[in-house]
Amino acid sequence: MLATTAPLRSALTRALPDRPFTVELWDGSRVPATAPDAPTFTLRSPQAVAHVVRSPGELGIGRAYVAGLIDVDDMDAALGVVTGWRPPALDRGERARLALAAVRAAGLTRPPRVPEMELRQEGVLHSVRRDRSAIAYHYNAGNAFFQLFLDPSMTYSCAIFSRGASTLEEAQETKLELVATKLALTAGERVLDVGCGWGAFAIHAARHHGVQVLGITLSEEQATLARERVKEAGLQDQVQIRLADYRELDEEPFDAISSIGMVEHVGEAQIDVYARQLHRLLRPGGRLLNHGIAQLQRGEFNKPGPFSERYVFPDGETQPLSRVELALERAGFVTDHVEGFGADYAQTLRHWIERYEARYDEAVALTGAERARVWRIYLRAARNGFENGYTSIYQVRCSKPDTHPQTNGNSAVRAPATAAAAG
Repeated sequence: MLATTAPLRSALTRALPDRPFTVELWDGSRVPATAPDAPTFTLRSPQAVAHVVRSPGELGIGRAYVAGLIDVDDMDAALGVVTGWRPPALDRGERARLALAAVRAAGLTRPPRVPEMELRQEGVLHSVRRDRSAIAYHYNAGNAFFQLFLDPSMTYSCAIFSRGASTLEEAQETKLELVATKLALTAGERVLDVGCGWGAFAIHAARHHGVQVLGITLSEEQATLARERVKEAGLQDQVQIRLADYRELDEEPFDAISSIGMVEHVGEAQIDVYARQLHRLLRPGGRLLNHGIAQLQRGEFNKPGPFSERYVFPDGETQPLSRVELALERAGFVTDHVEGFGADYAQTLRHWIERYEARYDEAVALTGAERARVWRIYLRAARNGFENGYTSIYQVRCSKPDTHPQTNGNSAVRAPATAAAAG
């Protein structure tokens, strides 16, 4: 069968009468937009269509993009179409005509190669072994890659601009000090930093508040650089970096625990285990600060789509704030304070995007074209989530009570409801 794009162009025009985008095909033909200032999606090869025919939807389009078979002239506008435009409902006959037209456009071609960096996870979801694999995949981009767009402290989480900071460096310093302040750190205390990254908070807390810190991460890349940074800061006697899963820790209780950008990796299946383990690792009267992204849309828990699952954050899950708080309360924590920073994270991501684009050629040289393209779209998609009200980020400060309710036989003595309400 000879390849021809004419049937595909006709089928797209008929099926999508209102198009906030232009499609340009490899033979130079186009399906023009019906709206002004619309982005152009350029399909550079019949293999782009073959990807979509093989795996219709987000995964097929994502594979074609990662492979460099689809390009856009305006990444932000294109993402606006992908996230905001809703195509009309098509009946079975229309879908069949589109599929046939796509096959005719692709012609006789071999099944397209799946991009080399695509990951397919195996094993039990959110088991220790599988979580190690997921984290390793994300951070295998290498420390030098993340240094392209993070600030010098290598803080890979939401910066806080809303308290007067103007630069990314100032905003990250503001965030680190805010976490320390909320935890009311005192010199000599023992602190656990869960998901410590490259050691930014551990170093800050030890240097400015005189505490002893154990930082844990599942990434060997992070642990190696974090240890180097601790040594450079002269804090080896105060900060220890360990490769460990939070479920593996068996330590004497800590005075305070920070968990910054960690809860997104825990998953619905383990969120109660996570809360109980942190509760066990705190002394009575100890404090916890949980800083994490939360899903704002109603519905089932936000598991990643196939693109993120295979190319960005395998097994990542953002859960509603209410679910995180429920787990903490079930574990025995008392919530003291909750604060949201969604606008701050959107601004953080804008800074990261600007820095990344300025050094994009270096990203390609460091990690290859496939991964560099993935991160170009991932950073923008994350920013859009915060700008459009799909996600936000919250700091939840809570404490482990240092007293237990008095009991009389098998019944707890409770304060009258009216008194509790008056408080």
